[in-house]
Amino acid sequence: MNVADSRRVASALEKLGYQATKKPQEADVIVLNTCVVRQSAEDKAIGRLSSLRPLKDKNPDLVINLMGCLIGVRGNQKILDRFPWVDVVSAPSNPTPLLQHLSKKTGQQTAQDRQSDLNAMLDGDLTLPIDEQGKLVSAFIPIVYGCSHACTYCIIPSKRGIEHSRDYAEILAEANTLVNQGVKELTLLGQIVDRYGRDLPERPTLAMLLHDLHKIEGLKRIRFLTSHPNWMTDELLDAVADLPKVCPHIEVPIQAGDDDILKAMRRGYTAAEYRDLVAKIRTRIPGVSIATDIIVGFPGETDSQFQQTYDLLADLRMDVAHLARYSPRTGTYSARKLEDNVPKEEKMRRFRLLETLQEEISAEINARLLGKSANVLFEEKSRGRWRGRTPTNKLVFVESDENLLGQERDVTITWTGPWSMIASITGTNA
Repeated sequence: MNVADSRRVASALEKLGYQATKKPQEADVIVLNTCVVRQSAEDKAIGRLSSLRPLKDKNPDLVINLMGCLIGVRGNQKILDRFPWVDVVSAPSNPTPLLQHLSKKTGQQTAQDRQSDLNAMLDGDLTLPIDEQGKLVSAFIPIVYGCSHACTYCIIPSKRGIEHSRDYAEILAEANTLVNQGVKELTLLGQIVDRYGRDLPERPTLAMLLHDLHKIEGLKRIRFLTSHPNWMTDELLDAVADLPKVCPHIEVPIQAGDDDILKAMRRGYTAAEYRDLVAKIRTRIPGVSIATDIIVGFPGETDSQFQQTYDLLADLRMDVAHLARYSPRTGTYSARKLEDNVPKEEKMRRFRLLETLQEEISAEINARLLGKSANVLFEEKSRGRWRGRTPTNKLVFVESDENLLGQERDVTITWTGPWSMIASITGTNA
């Protein structure tokens, strides 16, 4: 989501006449777009913000914009008091305050004219930043902002606000604009992406959106994340199964394998219901890859409850498991009401156990592809090798003198590991 937000900010700044630079000391404007979903992310953001002060001291005209979840939808006066060298703040997904601040500096227009120009700039088609034009193969499109589910550990509702879906026609227009600029793959984003449209008068669904996106000529692949088990409908699974451009890859977090912990998290399902859902996904979409999220060390989690999570992961054998150690986030229910009583050392021990297990599972799944053919969409060249992904989101590297950027090619897998694979080109340009 932050990548998509940053791309929109960069596009708007270029429309104001700015150009990107990779050297902060050369910048007239610095935007720090922040995430605080975990404590480590917040610490990193604060550290980066602190490092910008010498630049501001040296160049008082430098405009520093703090954006994203560190500010949140309600603002964060403590942060502003702590970092007075910040000139302007922006809530997540809202570049307007920065653009207003910069446009006022010109002093050429009335406030009404400036706002009219800004509205046109933000509501218009998304023009890719100059350094991405002709190079961006895969792009993100936010379709649901915020979240109203309020899991007890999650800070997103308080930082990004209540759930609201983007206009259906606006999403299609942005998708067409991106494809016309050379983008081959689109990933639809939402904190709970499969709830798309529930707050709109027409009640469109994610499945409906996938069908209409599938009609865009030149678009090769469509993905979406992240789903919630309670909203994974048969209609959505049918769309993934029936539409060739929609990749057979589902991201659907479990978070814990014990029912009492799931209840304490307010996830709204049981471990048995999640197992049934995984079975349904695999039956309806043969060859599908499934990714999950797991939090270890949630308040009160016992050894036996953790074992339930371990056993579930061992049984279901997911392609990917995104693992996290619980950290209390100020403003969440769990931080207010529950004691963070699992020691750090124990959280790490549990984390490592799951990490080792998942590495073995991923290695085993990928090893089945050795010597097999796969289709890969190549996104970039990195360290002399082309980097791309299969429809099931497997990372593949290929050495080739051809320009494979944006090409969809058949390859033969020659080496497999738990996190990536190496292949050789076997097919012509698609």
